[in-house]
Amino acid sequence: MNDQSPLFLPPDIAPLDHGLIAALRAKVDGLAKPSGALGRLEDLAVQIGAIQGRLDPRADRARAYVFAGDHGLNAEGVSAYPSAVTAAMVATFLAGRASVNALARVCGVEVVVVDAGVDADLAPHAGLIDAKIRRGSRNAAVEPALTAVEVSEALARGAAFADAAAIEGIDILIPGEMGIGNTASAALIMHRLTPAPLEACIGEGAGHDATGLERKARVLGRAAARSDARTPLQVLAEFGGLEIVMMAGLILGGAARRRIVIVDGFISTVAALAAIRLAPAVQDYCVFAHASAERGHAVLLQALDAQPLLQLGMRLGEGTGGVLAAPIVRAAAAILSEVASLEDVLSGRL
Repeated sequence: MNDQSPLFLPPDIAPLDHGLIAALRAKVDGLAKPSGALGRLEDLAVQIGAIQGRLDPRADRARAYVFAGDHGLNAEGVSAYPSAVTAAMVATFLAGRASVNALARVCGVEVVVVDAGVDADLAPHAGLIDAKIRRGSRNAAVEPALTAVEVSEALARGAAFADAAAIEGIDILIPGEMGIGNTASAALIMHRLTPAPLEACIGEGAGHDATGLERKARVLGRAAARSDARTPLQVLAEFGGLEIVMMAGLILGGAARRRIVIVDGFISTVAALAAIRLAPAVQDYCVFAHASAERGHAVLLQALDAQPLLQLGMRLGEGTGGVLAAPIVRAAAAILSEVASLEDVLSGRL
């Protein structure tokens, strides 16, 4: 990568049309059902119609992008697992045997795996996209995790995936991730961009015991003290992981292309937070899938004033919660596209 490369500029993202929102609300209210009888599905239907700019939205094709990357911070023991597990899980995704694969098959969601920054040389595979920026981030406890150029390139590559998906006719984008140590990176990003006290952002991750969680908190305290970065690009460079940054790029690109973006759990929501801080209009294009059991997610959702669709006690990542929410999004779109109006019912025009 050339250090003289231009830095990433967020794409233009159109705000939702309030006139269309009013028309969509009127259409929902005029369907053959009591007003408000479908609860939050009605609000979701209006949001989907406004995102797509049409009164008869469709949400047929959904694709989950599982971005994989390693973290230099893991050398400090911030995870209960070694970084080699990231590459092993990539192989599991490609074999179709991970949790996200099983759920995606049931929910009718395509799965694509992206090497954003795995610290290994991965063999070519039909289901793997090589978008590697570098072999893992640097150790954020002692130095910036990424350079400004690396952040910009990761954002640009993520946005390019959204461009390609739009051309292919993908209606729903689901950013997912795999990266040992990435809850540590996400906690630091959340701490600075929410902002929230660091201790409120740190959770068990992949399964720390009390001793491991205490060690993680000490390491993240050192990392936070090392830099006073506050702006989104600076924070991503100081503390980011390549899979998190590339997810933020996908979310930005998805909003620019008027796609529905289903945001998964804690780490995906941190990526959405970064995208929203870069371009606030992004939030209108995001559907928040579920309330993760990972500590910090509730505070993060509250900071974004986001209401998740599901609460299942999940905290796996991989895009699993987003995949589970995809049928709900499809159902909401179908309300506007397929349900008769009360006027048609009463007049017999069915």
